[in-house]
Amino acid sequence: MRISLNWLKELVEIKLDPEQLAETLTIAGFEVEDIEDRRTWADGVVVGKVLERQPHPNADKLSVCQVDIGTGENLNIVCGASNVRADIYVPVATVGTYLPNIDLKIKPAKLRGVPSQGMICSLKELGLPTEVDGIYIFPLEDMQLGSDVRPLLGLDDVILDVTATANRADTLSMVGIAREVAALTTADLYITPPEPITAVGNTGNLAVKIADTQACPAYFATEIQNVKIAPSPEWIQVRLRAAGMRPINNVVDITNYVLLEWGQPLHAFDRERLLSVGGGNKLTVGVRFANSGESLKTLDGQTRNLATQNLLITANDKPVCLAGVMGGEETEVHEGTTNLILEAALFESVAVRRSSRSVGLRSESSGRYERGVNSAGLEIACHRALSLITEIAGGQITEQAVSDTRPDPSTVTRTIELRLERVNQVLGPVYLGEKTGELQPGDVESTLTALGCQVTATGAGTWTVVVPPYRYRDLEREIDLIEEVARLYGYDNFCDTLPEKTEAGYIPVDLELVRKLRACMRAEGLTELMQYSLVKPEAGTHIVLSNPLLAEYSALRTDLISGLIDAFQYNLEQGNGSLNGFEIGRTFWSEEEGLREAEAIAGILGGDTTSSKWSTSGREQPMTWFEAKGVLESIFQQMGAQVEYQPDCRDSRLHPGRTASLWLAGTRLGIFGQLHPQLRQDKGLPDAVYVFELDLDVLLDTLERDEILVPTFKTYSTFPAADRDIAFFAPVQITVAEIKREITKAGKGLLESVELFDEYRGSNVPQGQRSLAFRLMYRVGDRTLTDTEVEPVHNKVREALVEKFGVALRS
Repeated sequence: MRISLNWLKELVEIKLDPEQLAETLTIAGFEVEDIEDRRTWADGVVVGKVLERQPHPNADKLSVCQVDIGTGENLNIVCGASNVRADIYVPVATVGTYLPNIDLKIKPAKLRGVPSQGMICSLKELGLPTEVDGIYIFPLEDMQLGSDVRPLLGLDDVILDVTATANRADTLSMVGIAREVAALTTADLYITPPEPITAVGNTGNLAVKIADTQACPAYFATEIQNVKIAPSPEWIQVRLRAAGMRPINNVVDITNYVLLEWGQPLHAFDRERLLSVGGGNKLTVGVRFANSGESLKTLDGQTRNLATQNLLITANDKPVCLAGVMGGEETEVHEGTTNLILEAALFESVAVRRSSRSVGLRSESSGRYERGVNSAGLEIACHRALSLITEIAGGQITEQAVSDTRPDPSTVTRTIELRLERVNQVLGPVYLGEKTGELQPGDVESTLTALGCQVTATGAGTWTVVVPPYRYRDLEREIDLIEEVARLYGYDNFCDTLPEKTEAGYIPVDLELVRKLRACMRAEGLTELMQYSLVKPEAGTHIVLSNPLLAEYSALRTDLISGLIDAFQYNLEQGNGSLNGFEIGRTFWSEEEGLREAEAIAGILGGDTTSSKWSTSGREQPMTWFEAKGVLESIFQQMGAQVEYQPDCRDSRLHPGRTASLWLAGTRLGIFGQLHPQLRQDKGLPDAVYVFELDLDVLLDTLERDEILVPTFKTYSTFPAADRDIAFFAPVQITVAEIKREITKAGKGLLESVELFDEYRGSNVPQGQRSLAFRLMYRVGDRTLTDTEVEPVHNKVREALVEKFGVALRS
């Protein structure tokens, strides 16, 4: 929020210069992002009067003006503005003046042969926002020539750009900042609440109807007649410009002025336009949520399609305004407006936030409602606006309709118990000159009292603290009060302390394993990817967010493979070639018990892993199934995981004959397979692309076991191994993993390793079978095995295969 120091001085005593005040606010938690010293913007610019205006003899769009600035000698100034004329008061930059906003120093010059001794300025040239093209014309008459224009345009001011934290909605107003400055600097406050308006009756022509009192606890609709729409007084326009707002007309400017002053959004409707939209002679202002299919054209000229989460203001049940966000164009105040309906209302923060996001629109009003508006200040803001409208616009208050379901203020005051012992325990010692000590009861009482709290001692070092209404939202617990004590006492007044004894840090086992897993993946040539957990929704598969920021990112991903396939395709389209990558991230799904999420690791393989392509004439060599599987096997081997592969065809994105489910210690670990040819064709991917996805929790649970984390040392045998080959015909449906498992079981004791070295299908092989050949290595650590020791075990293996799988032995 932009804070005008000139305005702030009317609300609180300012004891510090702008830089000191900015530092004080920043240390107290209100970051001052910029100090805008406007006093330098128009140094040397004075009030002048155009006495005569003549066309330039050598240029159609230039004028030659005689300007009096009170020095006794008129200035000859060439001006290019179309609105310059005689007998007007204007800002004149004299020779030697520097205008920093346009980086121009005024010097004597000749323009098309005519001398010019200064410049008549526009507001833009002085750094002020305006939509008027041309020079600025003072609306006043009989002004003092040669006087400084800065006080007249609000350029004798300093603006602080202050950022308030999300929990301090009360400081989104000049009054809130004034209270904070008073508490921080022990200064006097000059805040005077406006006088309440006299009781206004209701003839029955105006009513308020609230469909959801939770979304709108209070609504004041006040009818004001005989309003004269005109430009606002200069003092209001100056303050609005200082806050970064554009003056529009007296009524709209008053609502914006009260918004900045008290933090309460207001809105003014043209009463006749409300009746025109709603129809009939009587007006019922309503608050309800939108129906599906409704639309509204807002003040920014855009027609917005409404959703059921949009909170609306209605006229006889016809939408006229997005409640708490922006008014409708059909009912806006215009030059011909004579009768008004002034809205002063409270809207629930969640309802306004959802409504604002659903239409992609934020405003000064929505920003305040989203953080929470002080419910106790509604009447104050309403009275202030009504008094200004009657005073400035000449309006007459004729009728008021009210719907107020707020609880009695006396029943909602918040009382918090505070202990001095707890304060010192949390905050620690403070500097007391050259010594250190603890906070005293007087320190706590003075700081909380300065914040507007009512502090009552209930014992030695204990208090009962009543929170003021404007701090009701953020002061809820004892720790909140302790934070306020520290903030106002000054964080720099507390001692710097370190823990008495430091302890060595450590990395949890699961994190250490994940780091090792990442390193193994990178060692195999895979690049780590990081993608959004939010994806475009697909019917029936994804968990859709109820309030997304963007339609393209409105659902939670159910797996990582889809994102990796899209990344592979994007890589190809950008000319970066095939991708070998992996990703670690969360996936989400829904079960009967509710929503679930888990950590997963997935990868995609399809790039040529060879370092050079000279041997293939520059062509990429497609990765085979066994090469892709070998990458996974190498990773598992480095991690110490014994993974089994089983045929799988449940994922339609994968090739039904080249997909395997992965199992670890009897638990399903994940899936590995080649992309389906149809999917490859649709995506324009290479011939051989492989993907895998593993449940990271299952993998870590197994790897965290002691026997894997701390492997047992086994001595190496110095004796030679006895190798035996075994070949047989086996049914195709029997997997190699099952056969290896049975061989290992049967040869337990002497069998050291078993390896498949040949597979054949074709002629001389029975239909539905394949020829497999394994090499078995037998070895013990204390002697060389003899044939008499090996043969019985080897025969046992052969018999087990025949009995278990019915294989036909060939050797």
